[in-house]
Amino acid sequence: MKQARPKQSPSRFLPITLSEAKARGWNELDVIFVSGDAYVDHPSFGVPLLARLLESKGLRVGIIPQPDWRSKEPFMALGRPRLFFAVAAGAMDSMVAHYTPARKLRRDDAYTPGNRHGTRPNRATIIYTSRLKEAYRDVPVVIGGIEASLRRFAHYDFWEDKVRRSALIDAKADLLIYGMGESPLLELVQRLQKGEPFSSIRDIRGTAYPTSAAPETGPDLVELPSYEEVAADKAAYARSFRLLSGEQNPGCARTVVQRHAQRYLVCNPPALPLSGQALDALYALPFVKAPHPGYKETIPAYEQIRNSITTHRGCFGGCAFCAITHHQGKTIQSRSEQSVLQELERLAALPWFRGSVSDLGGPTANMFGLSCGNPEAGAKCRRDSCLFPKICKNLVTDDAGSSRLLAKARRISGVKHVAVSSGVRYDLMERQPRYLRELVSHHVSGLLKVAPEHLADRVTSVMRKPGHDCFDRFRDSFQKESAKAGKRQYIVPYFISGHPGCTLSDMVDLALMLKRWGMRVEQVQDFTPTPGTLSTCIYHTGVDPFTGEKVYVARTDREKGLQKSLLLYHVPEERKNCLAALKECGREDAAVELFGPNNRR
Repeated sequence: MKQARPKQSPSRFLPITLSEAKARGWNELDVIFVSGDAYVDHPSFGVPLLARLLESKGLRVGIIPQPDWRSKEPFMALGRPRLFFAVAAGAMDSMVAHYTPARKLRRDDAYTPGNRHGTRPNRATIIYTSRLKEAYRDVPVVIGGIEASLRRFAHYDFWEDKVRRSALIDAKADLLIYGMGESPLLELVQRLQKGEPFSSIRDIRGTAYPTSAAPETGPDLVELPSYEEVAADKAAYARSFRLLSGEQNPGCARTVVQRHAQRYLVCNPPALPLSGQALDALYALPFVKAPHPGYKETIPAYEQIRNSITTHRGCFGGCAFCAITHHQGKTIQSRSEQSVLQELERLAALPWFRGSVSDLGGPTANMFGLSCGNPEAGAKCRRDSCLFPKICKNLVTDDAGSSRLLAKARRISGVKHVAVSSGVRYDLMERQPRYLRELVSHHVSGLLKVAPEHLADRVTSVMRKPGHDCFDRFRDSFQKESAKAGKRQYIVPYFISGHPGCTLSDMVDLALMLKRWGMRVEQVQDFTPTPGTLSTCIYHTGVDPFTGEKVYVARTDREKGLQKSLLLYHVPEERKNCLAALKECGREDAAVELFGPNNRR
């Protein structure tokens, strides 16, 4: 049920109009953010988080949310900023937000009031920057967010089925901040405040910039194959991905350069992870935790996260299809227990809170408080994953902190129930018996959602995920712990269809496993090749860039549809497609087990 919100005063929010800015006594703003999302003053939304951070440092900051991009006038709503414009397409890549995996136009947008589609353009980063340059040609534009971050190099674009240039080059922006952005943004502002010219700031970690001058070569610089090379040659694309993947660790990453015709993209090493103290300070900022009062309709993305608490950022899982590691980093950056509990207390005191915390977690809930036990080795590590193909010997997997946090969260006055809705790594949980016990006994409301993505070992190997045996062990542990707690609880698994490496026969094997376990899948995610991921590289090139081995890729909508149907074999409307899939891969005998001896038609 939707919870009613008390009326809020616009003065509690960052200004989105000139009148709101002037009400604060501001006749000019220092930095103006332009966002593809509605303005929700909540730390789960990236632009408000960064804007509040700058505000806390004494800057006058405003936000232009979801401007009409068809003319320059909406981009002039807050006037000319003293320092620069900061542009983000939103919490999602605008093409992912607009199109289904079948490239069909979506009809909704969860980050928009009324769930309406059409409030942001395709390739919003490029379009927003173009309009800002049209309005204020001499004002620097800094682009960031997940769209700009994962498109900062030449990249395969699924929607055009071709390799596109860097978003920084196409947008003609002045600087790109990649990753979460707090440290680079603060350093940029501080140096500008001291009088340093924008054009001379070229050495900030976590930034990329365009230049016409060829950078000097040396051991601290890696040059990727040029845009022209990777666009024309898939082998060059795979080589470029492999080179770039080795430069993700802030402790040992080098500057990366890629030529685009007569220009160069220069990408500095990633920003260093935030300390726990810095992360605590971010979440202590004065967020209203509500949408701007100018909105009269529900914003679905807000309703989903309004009662959630983020405990940490980063993920060392290294799943091939996931962008989190590329954006937030592999290092787990955890808040202190005190910081999390204090935010829970503030949440419980809000007038609309009814006692249920919808999520206490992060990208992977059971990674809270974990770290590398060998910092010297960790600073040199170039592994994509600390869990695949096996758990790293240096990984500290102790669950004392995470299990203690769950227990204390339940005791906060006004909190009746705390759910853990974030994903969990069940291969990691084999070493976390206390966390599993806490989770199963107190934080699962009958159903636990987990994402094995597939269970055929050949496919999970391509995905960089644990296989069939690991999931079976977790399923057994979950059932035993539920029985000890005196509860009847079930696992709801999530799977991906059409992922590179997966054939129709592999999907038949998965359907049979689920049938034998008595598990039914309600939702299946079609694989979408999103920019910057390993899975997308494999989809485009047909090879694993690290081994050079060929990988099967389902490319037609028909085959991808049949793969999805096999996981929904229990749905009567899907039976015809399932039988067609079984016939196509020569597995007709499986129909008896899936549908029974008298239900093969």
